[in-house]
Amino acid sequence: MKKMILAILLVITFGAISLSVAQPSNPSKPNIVIIFADDLGYGDLSSYGSPNIRTPNLDKMASEGQKWTNFYAAASVCTPSRAGLLTGRYPIRSGMASDVARVLFPNSKGGLPQQEITIAEQMKTAGYQTAMVGKWHLGHHEQYLPTRHGFDSYYGIPYSNDMDRTPENPQQGNYLDGYWEFANDPIPLEYFNVPLMRNTEIIERPADQNTITRRYTQESIKFIEENRDKPFFLYLAHNLPHIPLFVSDEFEGHSDAGLYGDVVEEIDHGVGQIMDKLTELEIAEQTLVVFTSDNGPWLIFETHGGSAGMLRAGKGMTWEGGMRVPGIFWWPGTVQPGIVTDIGSTMDLFTTASHLAGVEIPDDRIMDGVNLTPVLLGEGNSPRNEMLFYRGATLYAARKGSYKAHYIIEGAYGSFEQRTTLETPLLFNLSEDPGEKYDIADRHPEILAEIEEMVQVHKQNLVKVKDQLAEREDN
Repeated sequence: MKKMILAILLVITFGAISLSVAQPSNPSKPNIVIIFADDLGYGDLSSYGSPNIRTPNLDKMASEGQKWTNFYAAASVCTPSRAGLLTGRYPIRSGMASDVARVLFPNSKGGLPQQEITIAEQMKTAGYQTAMVGKWHLGHHEQYLPTRHGFDSYYGIPYSNDMDRTPENPQQGNYLDGYWEFANDPIPLEYFNVPLMRNTEIIERPADQNTITRRYTQESIKFIEENRDKPFFLYLAHNLPHIPLFVSDEFEGHSDAGLYGDVVEEIDHGVGQIMDKLTELEIAEQTLVVFTSDNGPWLIFETHGGSAGMLRAGKGMTWEGGMRVPGIFWWPGTVQPGIVTDIGSTMDLFTTASHLAGVEIPDDRIMDGVNLTPVLLGEGNSPRNEMLFYRGATLYAARKGSYKAHYIIEGAYGSFEQRTTLETPLLFNLSEDPGEKYDIADRHPEILAEIEEMVQVHKQNLVKVKDQLAEREDN
C-alpha cells in the first residue's frame, strides 16, 4: 500500500514538473504585439478619464496589466513619431525630423534610411516572424517600405488617410476649407485616393476606409493564427482616429461621443478581438501586448480631434498634450499589474523588445531607448529620467525628473500661430502641475541650469544627417 502511494506521489510530482516546463510563465522569447493609434489623445480612453467613450477592452488591458501615466511619443506628429518608435532613437538622429516638412507626403522622395535598424530587424535576428499592418508613413517608395525594414509582410496604407485628395475634395489650400460641411458626419470616401498595399503592390485604390479598422484587425488575427507555434512580432498601426474619420456600419452611432467616439470604440473592439484570439490559442501568457498613440489629439478639428484630458494643448505642439499619450502593457502572468508614474517613451519599446528577445542593442550608434523590463516585472523603476521635445528638427522643451523647461513655444499644428523664442524658459513641475499652468522658473534657477546642462550634452552628441522629409518630387 505504501509503495502504491509513493508511486502516485511520484507521478503527480514529476507530472507537475513536466507541465511547468512545457508551459513556462515567462518564455525566453515572448511574442510581441504593438498597437499604435493615430492622433489618439491622452484623455480619449475611459481608463484615462474619458467620460463618454467606452473602451472596455483597453480598460481590461490596463487593469490586468500596467497603465503608464507619464508615457511619451517620440514626436508630436506622425512621421518622426513612428521613426522614433521603430528605431529607438530620437528622429533627429535618422533625418526623419525636419523644419522644412513636418511629415512625409505622397510626393516626398525620402524615407527611413536603410542604415537605421528597426525593431523588426532586431526580432528577425532572434528568429521571429514579423508583420506590419496599417499606417507606415516612413516612405512609400519601395526601398523604404516595411518589407525593406525587417518585416516579412505588410498590409496597409503607406501614409496618412487624409492624403491623396481628389479634385472633388474641397480641402484644397487652407486645410480647414470645406471641412466643417462634414463636421458631424464622415467626409465622403471618394474625396481621397489613398492606396491599400500588400507588401509592395497596391491592391485597392482608393482604400475603403469605412472598413479599414476591421480589416486591419482581421489581418492581424490571421498573422497570429498562422504563427501561433513560433515567436512573432506584430506592429499594428491604425490610420485612425486621424481625420478624416471613418467607421464601419456596425459602429456608426455606437458611442455617446459622436463620430470620433465611434471610431475609438471600434479600435477598442479590435483590441478585444486580438486579446481573445491570444487567449483562445493559449498563447496570451507568452505574449506582450502594448497599446499607445503616435501623438496627441488634433484639436483644431474640435469634436473630430479628441481630447488630451487635463494636459495642455495637442498634436504638433511640445506641450504635454502633444506628446504624452496612453501607454498600456499587458502580459498575463508576467507584467506586474498597476499604475506606473515613471517616465517611459515609445522609443523604449525597441530596447525592451530587444532585451526580451535576447538581442544585443546596437553599439555603433547612439540609442535613446531604455529597457523597461524591470518595471514591467515589478522589480525596479524606469531608467528613463529625461525626455526631449522636438518640433521638427528644433528642440523646443526638455524634461528632467518632474521638471520641464520650455525654450520655444508655438501654436497648434495647422493653425500657423507665431513661434516665440523665450528669453527666460518656462518651467513647470509636472508632478504637481501636469497641465503646465504655473510657471515656476523664477523660483528654481538651479533646476533650469540642470536641464540646460542636459540639453547641451544631448546637442554635443548630435551628428548632422540628411533631411529625409525635405525633398519633393516636384522640387
